[in-house]
Amino acid sequence: MPKITGQKLFATLGLVLFFFGQASPVLRAQDEPAPPAQEEFNYDIIERLAVVGTERIEAETISTYLTVRPGDRFDPAAIDASLKSLFATGLFADVIMERNGNTLVIRVVENPIINRIVFEGNSKLKEDDFAEEIELRPRMVYTRAKVRSDIQRMLELYRRSGRFAAVVEPKVIQRDQNRVDLIFEISEGPKSRVSRIQFIGNRVFTDRKLRGILATTEARWWRIFGSNDTYDPDRLQFDREEVRQFYLDSGYADVRIVSAVAELTPDQRDFFITFVIEEGEKYVFGKIDVESEIRMLPAEFLQRLVTVREGKTYTSKGIENTIESITNTAGILGFAFLDVRPEVDRDRQTRTIGINFYVREVPRTYIERIDIHGNLRTLDKVIRREFRLSEGDAFNSLRVDRSEQRLRQLGFFQNVEIEQLPGSDIDKVILDVTVEERSTGEFSLGFGYSSFDGFIFDTSISERNLLGKGQSLTLAFLISKRRNNLSLSFSQPYFLGRNILAGFSIFRQDFNNREAGFATLTTGISLNVRFPITEYILLSPRYTIRSDTVEIPPNVIVSPFLLSSLGTNTTSSIGFALNYANLDDFRFPSRGQSVILNVDFAGLGGNIKYVRAGIEADIYRPIIAGFIGHLGFDGGYIIGLGQDVRINDRFFLGNPRFRGFDVAGVGPIDLLTGQFLGGNTFFVATAGVVIPLGEFAEELGFQVSVYVDVGTLTNVDVPLFDVNGDPIPVYFNDCDPVVSDDCIMIVQDTGSLRMSVGIGITWDSPFGPVRLDIARVLMQEDTDRTESISFNVGTRF
Repeated sequence: MPKITGQKLFATLGLVLFFFGQASPVLRAQDEPAPPAQEEFNYDIIERLAVVGTERIEAETISTYLTVRPGDRFDPAAIDASLKSLFATGLFADVIMERNGNTLVIRVVENPIINRIVFEGNSKLKEDDFAEEIELRPRMVYTRAKVRSDIQRMLELYRRSGRFAAVVEPKVIQRDQNRVDLIFEISEGPKSRVSRIQFIGNRVFTDRKLRGILATTEARWWRIFGSNDTYDPDRLQFDREEVRQFYLDSGYADVRIVSAVAELTPDQRDFFITFVIEEGEKYVFGKIDVESEIRMLPAEFLQRLVTVREGKTYTSKGIENTIESITNTAGILGFAFLDVRPEVDRDRQTRTIGINFYVREVPRTYIERIDIHGNLRTLDKVIRREFRLSEGDAFNSLRVDRSEQRLRQLGFFQNVEIEQLPGSDIDKVILDVTVEERSTGEFSLGFGYSSFDGFIFDTSISERNLLGKGQSLTLAFLISKRRNNLSLSFSQPYFLGRNILAGFSIFRQDFNNREAGFATLTTGISLNVRFPITEYILLSPRYTIRSDTVEIPPNVIVSPFLLSSLGTNTTSSIGFALNYANLDDFRFPSRGQSVILNVDFAGLGGNIKYVRAGIEADIYRPIIAGFIGHLGFDGGYIIGLGQDVRINDRFFLGNPRFRGFDVAGVGPIDLLTGQFLGGNTFFVATAGVVIPLGEFAEELGFQVSVYVDVGTLTNVDVPLFDVNGDPIPVYFNDCDPVVSDDCIMIVQDTGSLRMSVGIGITWDSPFGPVRLDIARVLMQEDTDRTESISFNVGTRF
């Protein structure tokens, strides 16, 4: 019989116990009744939820984000959806879900709260610039996704300002109570400038010519005040359309701007911009016809409004002008809803483009309402009164465009957009106006120098949109070697609900006319209104009452002809200004004309009586090859009503009105004292030519012109008696010393013409216009005082 060891015995017993342990449940299952079906799956049911790791957030709050509830199965898909839902809240840095028996355990790590946000290294952009763009704020939940998003927003801000090399690094400093300080470390880098603009495919026009069309410019050392030499993708798209439009207006109807690409250098400092152009062939206009469906607007009548002619170079602008001309004329005649379609007949063999302007009337559309958004400060009525149409009026796109233009001209808004939305019916439209307001308050300090005033200091504080009502209030002060001025002015547009600008000005002026040997202290108030007669003509009636004190400055030889003007007098006058202007640019015009007529009548009270009239006129016309012609006239006349004209009411002529002569250096003069007496009549006529200097000078803002000035000052009222009633010996030019040995000419008033020629250099500087005139006098009197060089800053004469 084999011997059984202890190890074998224990092994055998273990196998027997294991067999019965595994078999017993089966045996019990055969002997006992089966339990209910639902208890068979209790092991797969979530009995409760356990949230671990919360600090600020309640467990109940977390439960609301879950897609599973107690009683649900342990479904992996549902648990995964709950996990994603919790992450999507942005409240948690980490979430772990695990099973512990029939309990679903949710372990969370909460995202910290931002204690503060700090920007370091920024100098070109301020914290306020970032605050308007980024989403994160103190006391908000910190998330990496939001930090990345805000970094992109900050980099976009730098790209808009041309800094493509900017780098933003976020740093986090841990604080107690699960708070963090978020620090954006910024390296702004240099501006990424446009170092080169080149064109490929241009045969007709040179690179220089095409670069002159663009708003974007190449970076040069002298462009320290401009920003157009930085890359701007929106500006590049604008330039692309400008090049295309230039070719279309030059006859190249098949032109294609294949691409306009900006390439950034590896060091992210410079951009190279390349335009690829397919010019095509040049076209001229072929047959021009007009066809009209409107019986009251026959084609023969509309043909007269066509601005393009057969055989002339094709221009898309000419077609647009014709459409506008027909539409405007039809609108005046009562046909506000007009559709003018140019039907193009292009012949590539003869290189002609025939145009048939097909005119038809379209169904009328009416303005249901005008909605305005974005005007936080400006009142609705200030915006609505600039509209050229009202709610209920027939829709007119030209008037809508004009309304948008008028809103921009107010200067109250950074941006203005008028969108046309469908109305409640098919024949109704809603004008949705969105404005972005800008700051209208200004405080300015100015310094300058001129040959007339010497050194100038002026300061002013103004508000152009007072209380959001469109009112203007200005307090200004100027001090110079010759003048001290203080003024307070106020204006109210749309006075009494009409298109009338009403206002007043209170002023005090201290003026030293040292050439004429007197000084004037003037205090007064002026009331004025202004309203348009037509689109380009303004009428400005005014009333002024002032007190003038004429004195003799110290150390000045007194002319006997000044004595009757000394003392204090009161002038009460009424007058008007009639202004017509259609200049294309009021600073450096190249086309158009401007006429200003001033008339004043003094005698409505006070002790001074006169009638004074003056006219200023300028005409600008392109000549050839960029040369611009200019003709100008400036003249005035004053006559006393029953009394002599005082010296402070007379005209004085010289720089800057008459170049080449000193201030008040022309006209009647007291030969004994050398003091100029002014005159009652003057005129200056000017003929000039602006010389094109090329792209370099234009970009710097320089303009050079040559000119001829011709004029005179004459007709002085000389008193025969001084203030004591004693006679003053006066002998004029008609005194013949041959006839009388005692003939002494005291006052010289020849009335002869004076002439000067010269060259003027103007710089449109960031500090205001600067003008240098170098003149040579060709015709003068021996007593005139000349000035070969005059220099003025801050005022354009």
